[in-house]
Amino acid sequence: MALIVQKYGGSSVADAESIRRVARRIADTRRAGNEVVVVVSAMGDTTDELVDLAKEVVPFPAGRELDMLLTAGERISMSLLAMAIKELGFEARSYTGSQAGMATDARHGSARIVEVNPTRIREAIDSGAVAIVAGFQGFNRGTGDITTLGRGGSDTTAVALAAALNAEVCEIYTDVDGVYTADPRIVPSARKLSRITSEEMLELAAAGAKVLYIRAVEYARRHGVTIHVRSSFNNNEGTLVINPGDGESMEEAMISGIAVDLGEAKITIVGVPDIPGKAAEIFTLVATAESNIDMIVQNVSAAETGLTDISFTLPKADGEKVMAILLAEQEKIGFDSLQFDDQIAKLALVGAGMRTSSGISAKLFTALFEAGVNIEMISTSEIRISVVTRADLVEDAVKAIHTAFGLDGEELAVVHAGTGR
Repeated sequence: MALIVQKYGGSSVADAESIRRVARRIADTRRAGNEVVVVVSAMGDTTDELVDLAKEVVPFPAGRELDMLLTAGERISMSLLAMAIKELGFEARSYTGSQAGMATDARHGSARIVEVNPTRIREAIDSGAVAIVAGFQGFNRGTGDITTLGRGGSDTTAVALAAALNAEVCEIYTDVDGVYTADPRIVPSARKLSRITSEEMLELAAAGAKVLYIRAVEYARRHGVTIHVRSSFNNNEGTLVINPGDGESMEEAMISGIAVDLGEAKITIVGVPDIPGKAAEIFTLVATAESNIDMIVQNVSAAETGLTDISFTLPKADGEKVMAILLAEQEKIGFDSLQFDDQIAKLALVGAGMRTSSGISAKLFTALFEAGVNIEMISTSEIRISVVTRADLVEDAVKAIHTAFGLDGEELAVVHAGTGR
């Protein structure tokens, strides 16, 4: 008997029939002799609808109350799923994040898990019941308040429970058949991977691939949890995310996939005095906005002026706040002006095989040139090359690179529900 943690996203439980279909899958897993813990997201677009509702009431909802509101979505889906499983003849019990022992820090909207004490979950599965846990939520012991983990938090909930319960595998069910070499909505010829290293998956998630969230992959790697990304719409094998030391030794593919992120913007600080300490001064200010800076480029200063330009990318949602902070200190820093550009896209090429393969950059830049795509920024790691280009050209860029590196599959990829979650 194996203990399996299964996570179902919003598109997998979008309506009553979908919930019944998921319940049948869980029942089949129990009939096969396995113990099952299920983590479930809110139905369909419920979370987005609740956020929109809150903003109709007040423009800036209080974090504590917004968390209380948003956790209602998962409570609805978990209880309905428990009812459906019971109808199939299996005992099922639903639990909120706090009841499941998901202790977090006190930050509302993006809390981090600090401890998992799944006593009630263990009791439920020991008694033969299916334990159903509301994803995305926890509680802070110090304040006693409910918290949420941020978007994609249900993936993190599932991985954290798998680690705490020493599960055989954490199955992440979504509306595609696994991890693909590119987003199949952009590249229909994208090929499904049978396995990918956690290192590569981290890079893809960080670069914008939404099939798995980066915090869940980080948690799985740190705690040795094997993730199996699968579709809830069929019984096909998905993609195994393998941790270092897992599985058999094999030659890694040169390139595993391409990720795209359309959620970033670029700020350029024009005319910065090219003297020691200015970059530190600028990014210390940016840090006060708690924004995640991604790529940074500083131009060579002009000899006649002693001034340089510094550009960096950040989430679009943080752009207005960061711009305001920098403008407030313009005189002190001494720069000439600011430029804001939210019509960019980041494209990342990822593969562990880059370590031992030459000519990757040449092939990448040649493909972009032949597709008529200009590069604005570049950054690299040992297994990733990222470039920034125009948002309206990124689909052409991805398709060109995908073909250039021989990633196209023989069959068109299937997206069952159309949302990616």
